[in-house]
Amino acid sequence: MTKYKFILSGGGTGGHIYPAIAIANELKLQFPDAEFLFVGAKDKMEMQKVPQAGYEIKGLWIAGLQRKLTLQNMLFPLKLAASLLESRKIIRKFKPNVVIGTGGFASGPLLQAAGSAGIPTVIQEQNSFPGITNKLLSKKANAICVAYENLERFFPKDKIVLTGNPVRQDLIDIDDKRDEAIAFYGLDPNKKTLLVLGGSLGARRINQLIEKELSNFLSQDVQIIWQCGKLYFEDYKKYNQQNVRVVDFIERMDFVYAAADVIISRAGASSVSELCIVGKPVIFIPSPNVAEDHQTKNAQAIVEAKGAILLKETELDSEFSIVFEALLKDDGKQKQLSANIKRLAKPKATQDIVAEIVKLIR
Repeated sequence: MTKYKFILSGGGTGGHIYPAIAIANELKLQFPDAEFLFVGAKDKMEMQKVPQAGYEIKGLWIAGLQRKLTLQNMLFPLKLAASLLESRKIIRKFKPNVVIGTGGFASGPLLQAAGSAGIPTVIQEQNSFPGITNKLLSKKANAICVAYENLERFFPKDKIVLTGNPVRQDLIDIDDKRDEAIAFYGLDPNKKTLLVLGGSLGARRINQLIEKELSNFLSQDVQIIWQCGKLYFEDYKKYNQQNVRVVDFIERMDFVYAAADVIISRAGASSVSELCIVGKPVIFIPSPNVAEDHQTKNAQAIVEAKGAILLKETELDSEFSIVFEALLKDDGKQKQLSANIKRLAKPKATQDIVAEIVKLIR
C-alpha cells in the first residue's frame, strides 16, 4: 500500500490554521499511515497551535506587506526570496504527494515552489473575496475549493469546486451540550446568554462596544461570555463577574456555541462557516481593516439569505442598542434567523475537500 505524504500550509490567524488542521485530521482518518508536515510563518500562532494538534511544523521567514512604508516592507523581497528557497528545500526533502494551502503568509511561497516542482496543489479559499496571493497561485493550482458561489471572476472556472469551509466536527451537534456548557462556565440556565467573539487576537472596536453596553446587557437579564482576545485580556479581565465571563481564548468552541442564545461576531470566513453550522441568531460586526473588506462581503452573503444582522463599526453608536434589544425581545425573529443561517451550512465540507485531494493521488 502506498504511504502518502501531505504538506499543509495555513497560518497567521485561527481562520487559516484550523481549516488546515481539520483537513489533515480527515486525511489521517482515510490514510492512517500517511505522513504530514505543516509549513507556517515563524513567530505566528501556527507555530504553537499546530504542534498542539499533534503535527510537525516548519517555519518560514515571511510576513505580509504593511500598509505604510516600514522596515518590514523593505525586507519583504528578501524574506520572499528566502522563503521560496526554504520551501524548495522542504519539498525536495519531504517529497509530498500533494501540497494544500489554506491561506496565510507561508502558503504563497510554499505553493509556488510546489507548483514549480510539478507537485499537485490544492487551494482552500475561505472568503467570498479572495486575497491577491490565492489569485496568483490559482493559475497553477490543480483544484480550488471555495465556500462561496460566483468566484469565477477571480479563479479559473474549471478548477473551482464549491465545498464550503472546514469546521470543527464537534460543532455538528451541540444541542445536547447546553446544560454541560452552562455548568462549565458557571452560568444561570434560566438567563439568556450572549456570546461575543472578536477572533483569537481580539477586536478593539467590539471590546469597546461591550464595555459601553455592559450595564445595559445586565439590566436586560443577559449573561455574557466575552472573548476579548489575548491582545486585550489585561484591559478587560476586570469585568469578570457573576454574569460576565471574560476570556482571552476559547478552547471549547462547542461549549460556547451550545451555551449561546445570541452571538455577536466578526465575519471572518471560518467564523461565518461555523455559525452556519451552529444555527444561532447572529449580529455580524465585520472588521473594516482587512484586505478588500472581505469580512463585510462574507457577512452580506448571509444577510442576503436573511440569516443574520449586519452592523458596520460606524453604525454601532447609533444603532447597536436598538437592534440588540429588538432582537432579544423577538423570539420569532431569533428562530427565523437561526433557521435561515442553518440552511447555508455545509457540514460535509472537510470530507468534500479531502475527496478533491484524493482525486489527485489516485
